[in-house]
Formats: sequence, structure tokens, C-alpha cells
Amino acid sequence: MTESAVNWALLRESAIAATQRSYAPYSHVLVGAAGVNDQGELVVGSNVENASYGLTLCAECSLTSDLVRLGGGRLVAISIVAGDHQPIAPCGRCRQVLFEFGGADLLIDQGPGADPITLKDLLPQAFGPADLPARRS
Repeated sequence: MTESAVNWALLRESAIAATQRSYAPYSHVLVGAAGVNDQGELVVGSNVENASYGLTLCAECSLTSDLVRLGGGRLVAISIVAGDHQPIAPCGRCRQVLFEFGGADLLIDQGPGADPITLKDLLPQAFGPADLPARRS
């Protein structure tokens, strides 16, 4: 799927809708994510906080769980928004999770009027599944 074939408006709307399903009683920061895989399927996720903070699940982790639930495929494009409906960049952990399921060429929405950024721009020299055989002792 090419960048021009991505329905960015639908991804943004779906991400905004996902913020309404967030569970964020501690930070009160609602985050929603929506993506499309290489088979054209829409996947969504919402952040789910936990009282022990470290167990909190970001919206991107929730989204990749939805991807696996639907049978997989590779993420092609993703939109991540906060409760104010504006794009929010994935945290470091989520960049690594997204790399696992979308790779370096995953397109990340930066909002209307802005070109999407690739994951390789956010996570240069990422370590991924292809690196494991070469790094074994």
C-alpha cells in the first residue's frame, strides 16, 4: 500500500474515537491509535493505565494486540492522537513494538497538512527480528 492509498482521514477519525475507550484514571491523558495493515484491515488501540504505572499499556501496544487478534499482517500506516485530537509521537518502547509489526517503512501520521514520517526516522538503526540470527553466540 502506498502513502497516497492510505485513508489518513479515516485513520485519524478512528484514532480519535479510540481515545474515548481509553482507561486513564491516573494521567488523564487519553490516547488512541488506528492503523491499517498490508491487507487493508483497520486495527485500533487505546491506552490502558494501571495503578502500578509500569504495567500501563500504551495505545500502540493495544493496537498491535488487535493486529494479532485479526490474524496479523504488517502495519503499513498508523495515526496516534491524544485526547485533544492532535497527533502524539510514540514513546520509545512503542517505537520498538511498532518496528516489530511494521518495520522501518511504517508510515506515522503527523496530522493534516503534514507529510507522514517513517518509523526509521523515529527509530534509526533499530534492532529487530532479522538481527537475531547474526547476534547469537
